[in-house]
Amino acid sequence: MGRTERIDRFRHSLVPLALVLLTLVVHARTVTFGFVRLDDPGYVTENPHVLGGLTPAGAAWAFTTTHRSNWHPLTWLSLMLDATLGGGWPGVFHATNVALHAANVLLLFHVLSRMTRFRGRSACVAALFAVHPLHVESVAWVVERKDVLSTLFWMLSMLAYTRWAERPGAGRYSLLLVFFSLGLLSKPMLVSLPLVLLVMDFWPLERLTTGKALAQLLREKIPLLVLAAGSCWITLHAQSTGGAVQAFVSFPFATRIANAAVSCAGYLGKMVWPVGLAVPYPYDTASLVPSRVGAAALVLVAISVLAVLWVRSRPWLCAGWAWYLITLVPVIGLVQVGTQSMADRYTYIPLVGPFLFVVWGAADLWGRAARLPRIVSAGAAAAGIVALAATAFVQVGYWRDSTTLFTRAVAVTERNATAHNILGLEMDDRGRLDDAIAHYRDAVRFSTGWTDARINLASALARSGRLDEAASQYAETLRVAPDDLLARRGMGSVLAQQGKDGEATPYLRAAVAADPRDVPTRNNLAALLLRQGLADEAEAHLVEVLRLDPHDATAHANLGALLAGRGRAAEAIAHLSEALRLNPNDERVRRNLERVRSLAPQ
Repeated sequence: MGRTERIDRFRHSLVPLALVLLTLVVHARTVTFGFVRLDDPGYVTENPHVLGGLTPAGAAWAFTTTHRSNWHPLTWLSLMLDATLGGGWPGVFHATNVALHAANVLLLFHVLSRMTRFRGRSACVAALFAVHPLHVESVAWVVERKDVLSTLFWMLSMLAYTRWAERPGAGRYSLLLVFFSLGLLSKPMLVSLPLVLLVMDFWPLERLTTGKALAQLLREKIPLLVLAAGSCWITLHAQSTGGAVQAFVSFPFATRIANAAVSCAGYLGKMVWPVGLAVPYPYDTASLVPSRVGAAALVLVAISVLAVLWVRSRPWLCAGWAWYLITLVPVIGLVQVGTQSMADRYTYIPLVGPFLFVVWGAADLWGRAARLPRIVSAGAAAAGIVALAATAFVQVGYWRDSTTLFTRAVAVTERNATAHNILGLEMDDRGRLDDAIAHYRDAVRFSTGWTDARINLASALARSGRLDEAASQYAETLRVAPDDLLARRGMGSVLAQQGKDGEATPYLRAAVAADPRDVPTRNNLAALLLRQGLADEAEAHLVEVLRLDPHDATAHANLGALLAGRGRAAEAIAHLSEALRLNPNDERVRRNLERVRSLAPQ
């Protein structure tokens, strides 16, 4: 290899190296962060399948479960692999997200460079993708592994498609199908990819030239469309059975359309001016006033009209705008999943479209009007990217822990019930019960029909000794959700503490019937029954507790006391002895055991 060739190769590698360094500067410190309280428990910290690591049993679960109302087995497998490598240490999970994001940045740069032959503009788009603050959520949140992993296969699919378009062949198309399938197994967001590839056929590949060509291009994508349709069916089934899809009663279709328009325009606004970012954004129907919806619709229509009018002279505007609209459809809320109005993570793929037409548009405008040296335009682009990177760096910092993240959410959003509830849990864990109650009250005030926050409030009130208030909150929960297990259990416990044994008993009986393996509630019910003289039923529950957990010291102690009262001294001594062995410091059990032994026949 000659000196000139080595220099050219070195120069060629500078852009990818700079993109990786830029990505790491913004995101690398997440490896020192912990998990957050929103969804991370269900995905990792309280998920035994994931924490068990990558095993045959875990893999079987990953492909058969719809846990968390999703079917994304490859995402589960990647999280299991992280657990295998690092146990429960969050740094490994964060590092994988950052590595995947960096790989996506490089692939985007490579694909665009190959498609468009504009290396500088492609680098600019990739840099925007790397550091835009709206993308922080997808990288810094462990749960969003599905975003960064599925996007890896999105980019690989685009690269495979580009190679196939350059020289069609069965092997190259098979590789496209493999990458596309792996992407769907990571997150169903890829269902829109076949249509995006059709857009790329128009520009920059310039394969869409006639109506006959369109028919051929559609035929080429039939296998992809079939896979996408299958993924849609599986996803809707998983989300419906998991209770994630919201009913039209809660979110009427007219409201969904209005919110979709506002969100679609809102993401563009946050792309240009990324302030007030938060997780989650509450769904505030009161804010969907006609003036706001109309303004959003006007923006969307105006850009669409310009895209059509300039379709020949500025094809990048039409292509970028179509990319944005098509990729937002699965997440824009027409099928409402969850209760958020919008989410930064939903822009991870869609914003590539606006980045395309902004960069190509800026280059076009600069070339037509400015006529300034290239170094000036490069400097302006670099300044914009550095400003976004600095903003993203600050945004990354909010993901350090749950308290920081949701304190920020409360500061920049209104009526954020989820954020207040999580802050309540954080304060609860620190023993700051009054602060926790204040946050729980706000969460209840800002939510409609959501039982979790009210149950948390009731529990905190009970622990602070405000039993009447706690009973009132449990009663309201049971009015909305009569079969709620936690509310039944809590109501029974509160009534028992108030000495209302007769009223408490039905609640605890119902709780045990709903969850027969609930050992603490069975113990409480047995104690309650003993106080009411219902010894036979109490004994049956204590025997069942010890069948479920032979090492339950409380059950042994209570059963020993019950049996002693019924004259069955030998059995009582055996249970009391076991209780004392399990808990040697329990003086009450020690005294009971001595008393029974002293009264037992010699």
